[in-house]
Amino acid sequence: MPLMLLMNIKSLIAATSNTFAFLPIRLGVGVIMIAHGCQKLFGWFGGYGLQGTGQFFAEKLGLEPGVLMAGLAGGTELVGGALLIIGLMTRLAGLAIAGTMAVAITTAHSSAFFLPEGMEFALILLLASVTLVIGGAGKLSFDRKLSTASKSSS
Repeated sequence: MPLMLLMNIKSLIAATSNTFAFLPIRLGVGVIMIAHGCQKLFGWFGGYGLQGTGQFFAEKLGLEPGVLMAGLAGGTELVGGALLIIGLMTRLAGLAIAGTMAVAITTAHSSAFFLPEGMEFALILLLASVTLVIGGAGKLSFDRKLSTASKSSS
């Protein structure tokens, strides 16, 4: 029984269509999220690194402990972005990124809609991630390979 439940969960997570429609969203959101994760974790691309981001999270956003929260956000962005690019566990990665963007909207970007301080960029990333949660990875993804492999072995 537990093995059957595990197989059903795997099938649900990997299930996807045979369309290219989600590929541009996966690649675009994936690259953006990896870059933002690298800013938070390593200070690349003009970021502040883990300590600087952690200090900002704690002092300005009230997210404490700051370094832990920065690590969780940066790790989610980096790993989630990489998973989106290869199309592996796309639904879970999209859900994690959507959650991270929801926190960003409510803490860092709630005072305005338009950039530079507003929520519009984080909101579009959230909506694109939710689209991937709903639709899956599509064609040219590891999820598609897993999905078709599990169907052929049934």
